[in-house]
Amino acid sequence: MTVALTQLPGFVAGTWDIDPVHSEVGFTVRHMVVSKVKGRFDNVTGHLVTTEDPAAASVEVSVALDSINTHNAQRDGHLKSADFFEVETYPALTYTATGVRESGDGYVLDGELTLKGVTKTVPLHFELNGFGPDPYGGTRVGFSGTTEINRRDFGVNFEGVQNGIAVVGDKIGIHVEIEAVLRQG
Repeated sequence: MTVALTQLPGFVAGTWDIDPVHSEVGFTVRHMVVSKVKGRFDNVTGHLVTTEDPAAASVEVSVALDSINTHNAQRDGHLKSADFFEVETYPALTYTATGVRESGDGYVLDGELTLKGVTKTVPLHFELNGFGPDPYGGTRVGFSGTTEINRRDFGVNFEGVQNGIAVVGDKIGIHVEIEAVLRQG
């Protein structure tokens, strides 16, 4: 049985700004059926609101798609193109959620993910890592989360095939590590 958010040690209600230096939105996708490619986005911004009533909590995140980093410049360029993200037309992926609910040993945000102009409800399963002071006189909170989407649901329909084998899978695993700082005042 999980513990209500407000019963967690150090719980603080308030508005929190994502610390982009200590946060990550990453992904894993099957490549050529035999392996997985991992990547991340280097520009993540947004805020979240924690409340005494978890159903009233909210999250707003924006990910700059041109900040994709798979450790391969050629692949990153291809992912930014019209075959995939089409960053000239759709520069950001956004995730907006209202309300938190318990699920097993963790929590779920039922949020709206928007990619390439398509918005779908995507549940994000997460664990609350904790609340605590930082060495600068502020307060921080941390979350880890995962979800999975089908890229085709968002209009990412690249059909690359080599020797009869799909170059890229349809299922995209997404993981997030978020650290945020409590707004003062």
